[in-house]
Amino acid sequence: MTWGRTGVAVAALVLVLIAAVGCGERESADDQGFHQDVVSGSNGAEVTFDATLVTDPVESGDHERFVVRAATGERLEVDHNTGLATRVPAHAGDGVIIHGQLYIDPGPVIGVHCTHAHTSSGCPNPGWIEFANNYYE
Repeated sequence: MTWGRTGVAVAALVLVLIAAVGCGERESADDQGFHQDVVSGSNGAEVTFDATLVTDPVESGDHERFVVRAATGERLEVDHNTGLATRVPAHAGDGVIIHGQLYIDPGPVIGVHCTHAHTSSGCPNPGWIEFANNYYE
């Protein structure tokens, strides 16, 4: 069987379309959706949003914690489990995209956790942090 130029071009196009449709594609940032979840108090919502680190990450046990400001203005803490995910080498002023689970504690403290690919009953959806075109999950 010979493919010829047309066959090879069609096969290449099919592969490109499969990749574009979402074979392993990640969530895009939805800053307004994130903002709505915060405003409506949607504790436990799965969120994806753009943010800038306000503080450098600090190691605390098997977590690194840092404060970010979301593109929509909210200031929140990120609890990234380094026992389950790779440490994020970001610093204050760096931009990131975060995908995880929103938590709203009394106080009011808001934050995001479950930013790791390993799932559990407390973190049923895989999460991640994108920094400098790399994923930390």
